[in-house]
Amino acid sequence: METDSLLIGSVNGASGDYGSGSGTGHGGASASRRMSYSVARESCSVEGGSDDEDLYIQQAVVFIEDAIQYRSINHRVDASSLRMYRWYYSRICQWGLGLTIAMVLLLAFVERPSSLSISSDPRFRSPPWEPPCGLTESIEMVCLIIFSFDLAVKSYLIGWEEFRKSKWLVGYTVIISFSIIDWVLSVSMMCDEKLRIRRLLRPFFLLQNSSLMKKTLKCIKRTLPEIASVILLLALHLCLFTMIGMLLFAKTEDPKKNEEWRLHFRTMPDSLTSLLVLLTTANNPDVMIPAYSLHRAYSIFFVAFSVIGTYCLMNLLTAIIYNQFRGYLLMSVQTSIIRRRLGIRAAFQVLTCQAAQQAAEEHVLLDSVLRVMSRVQMKSYYRAAITTEAQQYADVGYMDREQFRKIFDELDKDRIKEHPPLPQYNSPVLQRLQVVFSHYYLTILGNAVALANVMCICTILVLNSEKSIAERDNYIMESINLCFILYYLFEMCVKIFAFGWRGYLSYRNNIFDGFLTILLLVLQITIYVTYRLPYSHWDPSSHGVMSLWEMVRLVNMLIVFRFLRIIPDIKLMALVASTLLDLLKNLRAFAGILVVVYYVYAVFGIWLFEGAIKPPPEISVLSNTTMENITSNFSMECGTYEQLGYWPNNFDDFAAAIILLYDVMIVNNWQAFMDAYSRYTTEWAKIYFVSWWLTSSVMWVNLFVALILENFIYKWDRSHSCSVTDVEKIRYETSVQLIFKEQIQEPTEEELLCQLHQHPHLNLHW
Repeated sequence: METDSLLIGSVNGASGDYGSGSGTGHGGASASRRMSYSVARESCSVEGGSDDEDLYIQQAVVFIEDAIQYRSINHRVDASSLRMYRWYYSRICQWGLGLTIAMVLLLAFVERPSSLSISSDPRFRSPPWEPPCGLTESIEMVCLIIFSFDLAVKSYLIGWEEFRKSKWLVGYTVIISFSIIDWVLSVSMMCDEKLRIRRLLRPFFLLQNSSLMKKTLKCIKRTLPEIASVILLLALHLCLFTMIGMLLFAKTEDPKKNEEWRLHFRTMPDSLTSLLVLLTTANNPDVMIPAYSLHRAYSIFFVAFSVIGTYCLMNLLTAIIYNQFRGYLLMSVQTSIIRRRLGIRAAFQVLTCQAAQQAAEEHVLLDSVLRVMSRVQMKSYYRAAITTEAQQYADVGYMDREQFRKIFDELDKDRIKEHPPLPQYNSPVLQRLQVVFSHYYLTILGNAVALANVMCICTILVLNSEKSIAERDNYIMESINLCFILYYLFEMCVKIFAFGWRGYLSYRNNIFDGFLTILLLVLQITIYVTYRLPYSHWDPSSHGVMSLWEMVRLVNMLIVFRFLRIIPDIKLMALVASTLLDLLKNLRAFAGILVVVYYVYAVFGIWLFEGAIKPPPEISVLSNTTMENITSNFSMECGTYEQLGYWPNNFDDFAAAIILLYDVMIVNNWQAFMDAYSRYTTEWAKIYFVSWWLTSSVMWVNLFVALILENFIYKWDRSHSCSVTDVEKIRYETSVQLIFKEQIQEPTEEELLCQLHQHPHLNLHW
């Protein structure tokens, strides 16, 4: 299971998300009793009754690892269970479980209807390869067995009482059982069943295994009431203008004035659909042109609808989602901090049990802390930082509760990258050269040369835009590129001389730059070995696997890609780029839930619309009149599915369904898909597309925008005190916990002890 770096859920065991659930909430329980914090008046025991010193060390190690990963500490703590627990959360075990989840999800691309064809266009698609009955079913059964084993291990580690409190684990049991039953039915029917219900349930395995996704889902659930209120307001706005539009554009006796009625306001569903699409601006200004051509005043209706709906209500929806979700995000971060503090406090508590026989004061021995840190699975720089902090108490030999907590504050700090010192040269000439080649101006000169290289490529592409590949003189471009590549090689070498190998590689932009330079040099040597420069009229098709043009094109693309090296040297651009890189790290949960939503809608789409749209035979040679006679559903009007040639966008297989859903999410011409499937199937098909638009474009895109804003605002505020070279470091320090650091409230000692007292397996008698 991944580290919960973004969203961590409730500390309430009733909503447990094992391996990420936790104990009972801290809010009300702390007021119900007052406890003594003295170890001298308490006894420590665990299941099995063992008081072995090594057991306390093992417990402390696991509790610290739980704190690092923001996991629940409500699991068995006897020696054998701790060994199983650490094995379960080992990297190889979690990677294996993640690979199993990926495998069972990817089966949708191979199962009938198979996506294993070059094109999704039904006019040109060859029959895809269909796996024999039993192949995908065997893989799926292996995955289900692994999931069953995963469920058994989780259930044993947390115990029956905690298992019953976890809705996710109960649901996990139900989903596995139902999937096995459905699998048996499939095999008994020789894989010829039309519906595989278990395909719809597979995304649950992805959700269940990630506490990040579960807590994100919980935040979204809590945000839904506020979103629903604005959506209801949008619906009211839509219905109001629909009725006004039907009154304005009613059918008249003059056929010339009925175009608006005929195309957009003929029936109530047509009117609603037209204005709903206008809300997304996908059919603007097409929807108002027939009426606007008759009278200018009709434009007021459409402008008023767009201003109120698109620019006011839709943006208000974004603001509400941002505000509400930010509040729930803060709550999730708050509970993540509680989990971390609780894990650290539990580790201190079990270590004090070890030291309780030696002193009546509440403290832990430094040697025990160092033994724990040597066993904890964590990043090496965190271990080094915490060990260094602990060594400050070497003279005393022990730490109290507050000192123990403070050394783990290093976990809340991400690594700040330090560059190694410059190499030392004895020669004055070499020292002077080192100063010159390590100067920032050399990087600026390199950026200018890279810009000149890109401009040369752009100029040659413009001059050759009308020439065929055979007519182009690629040797001129190769000669120009060779000069620039030699300079890139020179720049890389002198920087290695100035900074040393370790210093050069300590900069990410140098790694990017150096890798592309070496790759360009290898390609350039390959070109000049294969196509010798004196033979300028050599037939490129007679040499090698790749033609000269293909190799030149590859070199030019790499040179253009290398120009991205300028990003770290422009402060605002570096800030934006680092924000985007952070999103890749912090938005895994959102991406995961988006995968789940895409998966579910794609499966539903295949069930509802597979094979619904079939192109007429020899469509390219038929006239409009002939084609209209083929089927009553066919339409070649401007802007329709058929006229735009959207045949590859269909629900005939899983991969094609994913692409079609993406096209609808973008909302450009999404009305063409909705119109086509409603014509070829039923008007109720519009509900499917509208619900997908609400889920993906309205809700999900706005959530994505909200988190981008939060991340960027945090970095923007900090960047005002940073130089250009410091912006790169911000990425190493940014986490959601740091973004909300000022708003987070630390849990009190009484709250932590209350939760420890309620631990189901760690028995502390007060």
